[in-house]
Amino acid sequence: MTLSVIQGRSAISRTRQDEVTVVQFLEELMRRRNHLPSQMAANLGVSHPTVFKWLVGTYVPSTSSCRKLAEYSGVPLQEVLVMAGHLPQVEQTVPVEWPEFREYAHRKYPNELDEDLVEIIEELIERRRMRRQRQ
Repeated sequence: MTLSVIQGRSAISRTRQDEVTVVQFLEELMRRRNHLPSQMAANLGVSHPTVFKWLVGTYVPSTSSCRKLAEYSGVPLQEVLVMAGHLPQVEQTVPVEWPEFREYAHRKYPNELDEDLVEIIEELIERRRMRRQRQ
């Protein structure tokens, strides 16, 4: 992973195909949750300009913001810290592939759940995560 300095802070650039940058991670997270940057900022308790700077690669999340991102996304903190450049890349021996909830629900309950029910369940999960973050 290569680090370049932009305005005094580190920003991650992609150097290998298997590495995910912070920008890619954030964009995918917003896509999966169908959130705008302002919604993600509100959910994380950071400002919209901060998320914007993360998305354009001007800044990377601080370690405390990485912790919030890990809790918000369900991705292990170590992986988020690696993406942000706070920890070196460590080779995983067994990659764990968890499907998105939507994929899992359709596989497990192909005839019982329609899109509306899946969206309701995702919203309930999101509300529970937000309640836990506030505690």
